[in-house]
Amino acid sequence: MLKQDLDSLTPTRPFSRRDFVATTVGSGFAAAVLPVGAQTITTDTAGLTAGVVSVPVGDFKLPAYRAQPAVAKDGKTGLPIVLVVSEIFGVHEHFADVARRFAKQGYLAIAPELFVRQGDAKAYSDIPTLIKEVVSKKGDAETMADLDAALAWAGANGGDTGRVGVTGFCWGGRITWLYAAHNPKVKAGVAWYGRLVGDVAPGTPRHPVDVAGALNGPVLGLYGEKDGGIPLDTVDRMKVALAAGNAAAKKSEFVVYPDAPHAFHADYRPSYRKDAADDGWKRCLAWFKANGVG
Repeated sequence: MLKQDLDSLTPTRPFSRRDFVATTVGSGFAAAVLPVGAQTITTDTAGLTAGVVSVPVGDFKLPAYRAQPAVAKDGKTGLPIVLVVSEIFGVHEHFADVARRFAKQGYLAIAPELFVRQGDAKAYSDIPTLIKEVVSKKGDAETMADLDAALAWAGANGGDTGRVGVTGFCWGGRITWLYAAHNPKVKAGVAWYGRLVGDVAPGTPRHPVDVAGALNGPVLGLYGEKDGGIPLDTVDRMKVALAAGNAAAKKSEFVVYPDAPHAFHADYRPSYRKDAADDGWKRCLAWFKANGVG
């Protein structure tokens, strides 16, 4: 289960520009991340059920990309669930691929398009405008409710809500910490370079350092030493808050990769660092398995 299916992870074909930006969840890439690097990984769908699903959140239909084994082991359902939380650019091809990577390991992975009410995150060509017009309008309370709904959908469609993990990247890394404190069903989380501190605002009343002591499941934090947006002193503050918290908080850990920048897992971007990304992925799988998600 911990061995990466390397045969399913291969460099993609060269992309044409029209391949990059698409409105469909899980396809194309965001305009703000162009050009996409040649090292981009593609995981095939052989043996998987994968594609866009509709998650009810009250009267709203939230699109999400879901990937899971087409036939569960021994013909059974009740797959472990992983919620995949994207960066600010939404659920483009990279996050669909991450979901497929988890599915190859036997998980039901679901990546909800959390910004869909605010706008199309993939359509923005500059990050400041994207943050101002879309990301800043997405409050934490709505995000938690959306993830709760995605989890409920997964539980009703082949997943085991007794084995729940959450992982997220950048913006989604911050959300991973918050969701691990929010939902008692979370057994474990893996936060990839998510911001730990921040200013209080109506939509973001608390940050990971504020909820660190009350986690429902331990979180593994994977961070880069050279991340200009997440100073290492904030990691140190988080460690202190975790050490003063409950059992899950005390069990949480950090790995800081020397010389790695922000977004070192993002294989479609220049920030990608293969050694750190590969090691982080192995640690992610091992963390989930060791903490009852697998």
